[in-house]
Amino acid sequence: MAGNGTDCEQRRLTMNKEQHNGNIIDPSLLIERKKRDREARQHIVLWRQPLITLQYFFLETLVKLKEWTIKLWHRRGIVMSFLLLFTMLTSAYYIEGAHQQYVQYMEKKFLWCAYWVGLGILSSVGLGTGLHTFLLYLGPHIASVTLAAYECNSVNFPEPPYPDAIICPDEEGVEGSISLWTIISKVRLEACMWGAGTAIGELPPYFMARAARLSGAEPDDEEYEEFEEMLEHAEAAQDYASRAKLAVQNLVQKVGFFGILACASIPNPLFDLAGITCGHFLVPFWTFFGATLIGKAIVKMHIQKLFVIITFSKHIVEQMVSLIGAVPSIGPSVQKPFREYLEAQRKKLHHRSDGGQVQGENWLSWVFEKLVIVMVCYFILSIISSMAQSYAKRIQQKKLSVEKTK
Repeated sequence: MAGNGTDCEQRRLTMNKEQHNGNIIDPSLLIERKKRDREARQHIVLWRQPLITLQYFFLETLVKLKEWTIKLWHRRGIVMSFLLLFTMLTSAYYIEGAHQQYVQYMEKKFLWCAYWVGLGILSSVGLGTGLHTFLLYLGPHIASVTLAAYECNSVNFPEPPYPDAIICPDEEGVEGSISLWTIISKVRLEACMWGAGTAIGELPPYFMARAARLSGAEPDDEEYEEFEEMLEHAEAAQDYASRAKLAVQNLVQKVGFFGILACASIPNPLFDLAGITCGHFLVPFWTFFGATLIGKAIVKMHIQKLFVIITFSKHIVEQMVSLIGAVPSIGPSVQKPFREYLEAQRKKLHHRSDGGQVQGENWLSWVFEKLVIVMVCYFILSIISSMAQSYAKRIQQKKLSVEKTK
């Protein structure tokens, strides 16, 4: 551990001690300069500097497109192979024949899995802030399946409309035939795909730290800079947050595969640090990704599924609604929309409506829909601000390089 801290210290001093007209720039001045630049970048957000933020966002987008175009050109053989495979699959998709039933089945499963993998990636990849897709999409989906399973006494929902909408099958099951394992099996595919997406979203910190360690270059990432500072001042760490980060770092470094698995198997806001640690100490890719995939897509995902299914099981929901009604003064008025919502869901499941009358939208549904819209909009705004700040950092680094060469 001490050797790692010494290595980071030597690298930092080597990078910070730059010559300026024959003199050595004081590293403390460079650190202070970086701190001021970081504070200046944090003010580049849409609600403070909208024009500059949008301008930097578009410029950063162009830079990224140029970088990715160059990378794809250097790997044009792989790109051509993918294009050839895509052409073959497209031909098979449009040509009529007996194989179309299998094509349609594969298309349905592929799009369903890709949807949940994409939501998982959005949940963990960051881009300024993660979109909490478990709370907004997967959690409500599991809750809907759970409520429907207990109401219909079956999970054999007609397809279509499932999974877009859930209705009870014509032949309902026997009362009490639904078990916890039945519901877990019904939502296993989408839950595991979402967990796999979150594992994929943890790869950027790993690759960034690994590339920085192998090249010896200073990474364009503030989390990695904080990680190196944490290693340098490990013995002096006093606050709880620093000790928690060090605990994660020590667990991953010393235990290896099972340490990564332990960190990935529980809700852990510090898991980005595990990815940076593995990259910095050159942990093999399949050791890191394998442990992360097993932890997030299997262990953690089953824990989260169990929590949602148990919470929304029939008797628990009825108890919660009854407890809401027991609250003095406001209880009955708050309880009423919950009961109306649950009754409306039951009628939907059984294809029933009140004599063809159009029911007004329940305010719970309205609030949840608006919450989803607000969080998605905030996620998009955070991406714009994050990319604008990345471009501002490019400008600051360019100015610093020009000053050093004068």
